[in-house]
Amino acid sequence: MKKRIVGTSNIEISELSLGCMSLPANIGEAQPIIEAALDAGINYFDTADLYLQGENERIVGEILKPHRHNVILATKVGNRFEKGQEGWSWDASASYIKSAVKDSLKRLQTDYIDIYQLHGGTITDDLDAVIDTFEELKKEGFIRAYGISSIRPNVFMPFAEKGYALSNMMQYSLLDRRAEEWFSALTASGVSVVTRGSIAKGLLTKEWRSRLQDYMSYSQQELATLLADLEARYGSLHSLALAFNLQHKAIASTVIGASTKQQLLENIAAYYVIKDLPAIDGITEQIKKDIYTEHR
Repeated sequence: MKKRIVGTSNIEISELSLGCMSLPANIGEAQPIIEAALDAGINYFDTADLYLQGENERIVGEILKPHRHNVILATKVGNRFEKGQEGWSWDASASYIKSAVKDSLKRLQTDYIDIYQLHGGTITDDLDAVIDTFEELKKEGFIRAYGISSIRPNVFMPFAEKGYALSNMMQYSLLDRRAEEWFSALTASGVSVVTRGSIAKGLLTKEWRSRLQDYMSYSQQELATLLADLEARYGSLHSLALAFNLQHKAIASTVIGASTKQQLLENIAAYYVIKDLPAIDGITEQIKKDIYTEHR
């Protein structure tokens, strides 16, 4: 599997990466999925302390422990939960980040995190303090690099411009092009985009007819017409979706989730069909380009 450089670093990640949020909540069921990803050449694994209140990190860490030096491990911070309590609160304070990173390291069974991401962010956050804290964690060797996971331009652009972030994880797909407006600015700040939501809730797969719904500014009927046409022209909507994302140099990797090994293998198979697709030049002429109307 091909790899791409993240930001201005020397960190290379696979064009397809595994988003671990959808993994089963026990090691026995999660292990075949992660091992299949490793077998396919996927080396980037993304989790968060929020997922299953830390249990996802523990599962990922246990399975990847024998492979640690061959993988790039990313996790997130900012959503604070307390054991025994429902829900979580937002906490981007320096004291919490310094405490949370140590908890993540313990659960992940590793001495360092490759890319540590602010998990969201608000305009009221002291981003200078957050960045200073991440820089401190770099110097101490707890993290190699840092980034953000945000769809709020008024948060991710100041974060990108003020510090040395390598990545922003953003929702982006052929049906949701809002992030596209910011690709050039992020690239100019040395930040790569890592995409999520790339198959648009299954609308960009062979199961699209059973998933039809209003999506973004598309009506259900508009989608039915568009997807039928694209499927007729390109064959695999799944492969087209991945090809559409990976055509952008700003994108370092497309994160795919999987709750079963079969789901993962279908994503991997779609990736390898990209080379057989007709040219996708001009496809943007028939798909919408929404923009972020909030958080600007």
